[in-house]
Amino acid sequence: MTTELFTFCDFAQETGGKLTIVGTFDTIITKNFPCVHPQLSVVIRLRFNISEFYRHSFRIETRDLDGEVCMNSISGKIDVRGVGNATAVSHLVFCINGLHFKNAGVVNFVLYIDDRELAFLPLYVRKA
Repeated sequence: MTTELFTFCDFAQETGGKLTIVGTFDTIITKNFPCVHPQLSVVIRLRFNISEFYRHSFRIETRDLDGEVCMNSISGKIDVRGVGNATAVSHLVFCINGLHFKNAGVVNFVLYIDDRELAFLPLYVRKA
């Protein structure tokens, strides 16, 4: 399996297998700390080979550079089914509300599939 897309954005939805992504970013700029970012979406597009067409578990964890968890992990299952092609895609779209940041830095969002780290995405938090 490969990660074709892993991004933060202002809005995302999946409709009929199509992704709509608005306002992709990797940095939040704020005037004061601690702060709360009101809402962001995380979008992941995974491509599976035919030999991987079965149920997979996934988990997304967050950690800052000190190893501190920034939010509860997100986890679930993905049922991968092909439609006559040699590969299939699955989309994961999550809206996260009220994300707290104590100070400036970086928070890594780490994607695990079947308890194996597959990808990570840094979110930079900066002071204006």
